[in-house]
Amino acid sequence: MPENADAKVLIRPLKSADERDWRRLWAGYLAFYRQALSAETTETTWRALIAEGRAEMLGRVAELEGRVVGMLNAVIHPNTWSAAPVCYLEDLYVDAERRGLGIGRALIEALAQEGRRAGWRRIYWRTADDNFTAQFLYDAVARRSRWLTYELDLTGSGAAKGSTSGS
Repeated sequence: MPENADAKVLIRPLKSADERDWRRLWAGYLAFYRQALSAETTETTWRALIAEGRAEMLGRVAELEGRVVGMLNAVIHPNTWSAAPVCYLEDLYVDAERRGLGIGRALIEALAQEGRRAGWRRIYWRTADDNFTAQFLYDAVARRSRWLTYELDLTGSGAAKGSTSGS
């Protein structure tokens, strides 16, 4: 069992003072999935996550012993199957040296509690088919969907039929 497995994890909303930590975690997340995004995309994402009154995007961080060690970014949106909104948990990342301490689970559970209070219908997310560590956690906290994800790149960036890409 990893060191500090019994330490208390605090989950809280992302705030502007978290920028350095969020960018560090974001860079780790992108590196993990071998993705490169423009500085403009990162900046736009950051600003959307901390914008006052912008309810459709939210960011949460996990603190352990006073240090930000995990983050999630989510998108709240309407859907055609219910009058209640749904939440797409788009990004979830925990510092590599802090994995196995329940931080990812705590982030998901805090988001679920928030969603129940806000009246969301469901939370959904995806992960890479070879990310077995994440799948182990996700199988423990949620039901695996039978639906596959398809993507059609509209940017002209060269992602062709049969290629893979990140979120």
